[in-house]
Amino acid sequence: MQRLTTEDLTICYGDTTIVEDLTIQIPNGKITALVGANGSGKSTILKTMARLMKPSRGGVMLDGELIHRKSTKDVAKELAILPQNPTAPDGLTVQELVSYGRFPHQKGMGSMSKEDHEIVAWALEVTGMRAFYNRAVDQLSGGQRQRAWIAMSLAQQTDILFLDEPTTFLDMAHQLEVLQLLQALNQQQQRTIIMVVHDLSHATRFADYMIAIKKGTVIKAGTPQEVVTHDTLRKVFNIEAHIITDPHTGGPMCIPYNLVRENDQ
Repeated sequence: MQRLTTEDLTICYGDTTIVEDLTIQIPNGKITALVGANGSGKSTILKTMARLMKPSRGGVMLDGELIHRKSTKDVAKELAILPQNPTAPDGLTVQELVSYGRFPHQKGMGSMSKEDHEIVAWALEVTGMRAFYNRAVDQLSGGQRQRAWIAMSLAQQTDILFLDEPTTFLDMAHQLEVLQLLQALNQQQQRTIIMVVHDLSHATRFADYMIAIKKGTVIKAGTPQEVVTHDTLRKVFNIEAHIITDPHTGGPMCIPYNLVRENDQ
């Protein structure tokens, strides 16, 4: 049984319907990538699944219960989310930021226990941020800053991690750094990771499962080999592309060479 699903999920902004009757299942212990063109509804779906937005109809199910009926604190013990371009107050240190991840588990006045300190130290270690624990977040490089936020999410000790375009505005080296970290967390700790991915080559290389979305509708879901086809690329991205085998992973790679007009589909 999949822990995280949606059932007939409909999401609206005012009178505008963004997603309608969406039913999907997120594989347990895998990396799932939501892909699609700009404005396709990827981030809206992610935010609603992570309980940052409330659906108009239908629901998000976590372990068989509607997630929007759970308390915020209970949900924060089950899942963590890293939104696009998170910001921290000026001067906040990496260790202070990561310690925020322990808030859902604290009682009373919210003081840090020995266990909390040990988990924060672990999160800093596993993300390679231990050497920067006393550095201000706003003094870090882009890749270091993103790893600090991931460490905070890990300190929540959740089995499910959402990320909204985690490589946005990072250079190629830092993009690879962040994606390899997420892959290691998934493989070594079996964390379920759901991320919105802008770069299709990143999705095909690092995701086990892909969901291709257009105008709030799932066009195709499955393994990268099942999703990255000429037909799906035409429907979802309006492109013609050469699909070749990645010599490193054996998965698919696409090289776009032409646009497809809507009336040609």
